[in-house]
Amino acid sequence: MKSPGMPMPGIWYAEVAMHHRLSKVLLALPPAAYLVVFFAVPSLLMLLASFRYPGEYGGLAPWYYIDDGQLSLDLTTENWLRLVESTIYLGLLLKSLGFALLTTLICALMAYPLALTIARSPKRHRDLLLLLVILPFWSNFLVRIYAWMIIFSPQGALSEGLNAVTGLLGLEPVNLMFSSTAVIVCLVYVHLPFMILPLYANLEKHDPALLDAAQDLGANARQRFWKITWPLSLPGIYAGGVLVFIPSLGIFAIPDLLGGTNGIMIGNVIKQQFVEARDWPFGSVLSLVLTAITLMLVAIAGRFGRPKGTANG
Repeated sequence: MKSPGMPMPGIWYAEVAMHHRLSKVLLALPPAAYLVVFFAVPSLLMLLASFRYPGEYGGLAPWYYIDDGQLSLDLTTENWLRLVESTIYLGLLLKSLGFALLTTLICALMAYPLALTIARSPKRHRDLLLLLVILPFWSNFLVRIYAWMIIFSPQGALSEGLNAVTGLLGLEPVNLMFSSTAVIVCLVYVHLPFMILPLYANLEKHDPALLDAAQDLGANARQRFWKITWPLSLPGIYAGGVLVFIPSLGIFAIPDLLGGTNGIMIGNVIKQQFVEARDWPFGSVLSLVLTAITLMLVAIAGRFGRPKGTANG
């Protein structure tokens, strides 16, 4: 029998469920507040700015005016029409997407064998190998970019050696500096650790018993990789791809310093609109388009990057 002071089972379960929901809400409040303050509100401000006119001396013109005591809005859609009608900005956006995609693919091809090697190495060596991966982060970002400027300079050993080979073959000299090649190489160098670390975190969790079982069933090394290791590692690839693709798409420092006019990307145009041209409304339009693409990629990665739990048959 239920003692007189004990609550009814239904009431007890309802209280537990209510406390559980309350705990989830309290845990979600800080990140939700962070996203609202530092993402939703700035995005809303940029959306409003995209329908305003640029100020006479830069910035934003007033969004309303009062004429004969009547309040009138001073908004426009010209900034969005400018983006659609001009092929220059759409071309730069497609070029930036291509650069970011190529950077992501190269990083994936280079990071996968390295992450797999680290994950399968003895535990006493893993910390050292991971330290070597993150070691470039210990130096300043711009210092590393300036180092690549020295490497790619026409007087650098790399350029002189490459031009010596092209001269022997009767080809024209190659200028590595201020080229798309320099931008891609530096993008890969900067973002490669962002692909290695998620891949390692995924590969390190794989159960070796799955590979042993597949080997006992007669699967060779290639079959074990494609049937077990590769499917289980896809969430790590998706996560690393997002971490590489998104910053590569919007970066402007590397194209500014290494690309010149040949390697300009959409991030450079956004910076120019805000800093140099001071056309904040059109800069807001470009920023919103880039933000929309980023959110779409995050949603796709979140959809396909969920762990499956088991390998595909």
